[in-house]
Amino acid sequence: MFLNTEGTKPIYVQIAEWIETEILNGNFKKDDKVNSQYQLAEMFNINPATAGKGLMILMDENVIYKKRGLGMFVSIDAKKNIINKRKEQTLKRLVQELVLEAKYLDVDEKELLEMIRQANLEGKGEEK
Repeated sequence: MFLNTEGTKPIYVQIAEWIETEILNGNFKKDDKVNSQYQLAEMFNINPATAGKGLMILMDENVIYKKRGLGMFVSIDAKKNIINKRKEQTLKRLVQELVLEAKYLDVDEKELLEMIRQANLEGKGEEK
């Protein structure tokens, strides 16, 4: 993964999202140990405090938990918590933007739904 240091999204948020994506992809499973702030700092060539801030976001959201003296671990409900958060925040925002753009372009609901259905099929490697 590459961090976007030129973008508007803070690096610590990108770190948290990277760990979330690793959990969603099954690279970290419940009770697996995640990278420490120092390991993350070395991996991404960033300040350990920045990496630590990303880990704190995940702790606050009950995605990871701390075992004193041992490190950070993936919580039992991590995947469910990430999915719920991304549905409520990211997906809803994207859908709202899509609907607004469709309105600007005079795309009706039926046509928009067909476009979504087709994109979903293509994402699965299928054709109409």
